[in-house]
This record gives sequence, structure tokens and C-alpha cells, in this order.
Amino acid sequence: MKEYKFEKLELKSFSREPKEDYHEIIREAAKDGWELVQIFAPGTSSYGAASFFEIIFSRDVD
Repeated sequence: MKEYKFEKLELKSFSREPKEDYHEIIREAAKDGWELVQIFAPGTSSYGAASFFEIIFSRDVD
């Protein structure tokens, strides 16, 4: 069985760059046994551009 964790990463309004270092978020999650599944960017703001990323992790449940 798996459990999942979702990290929401906001983007800067004009440059659309992440407000945080997503590489570091992934590294820190991996230290706790989480495995990256997907980085999802829904088109939710003007012109269909994403306003945030959602980083999805999973790990086995004992």
C-alpha cells in the first residue's frame, strides 16, 4: 500500500518562476523516504498558465 503527499509550490506572478527551490523540496522529501511521482502544473490563471505547481510524492506504508 502507498501513501501520498502533495506539496503546493506557488509561482511568482510576473516571471512565473517558483517562489521556492523545488529541487530542495524534492531532496528533503527523499530524505524522509518519499519518492517523486509527478510535478503537476494545472492551467488555472489567465491564458491557461499555471499559478502554482503541485509536487506529488509517494512512499510505501508499513
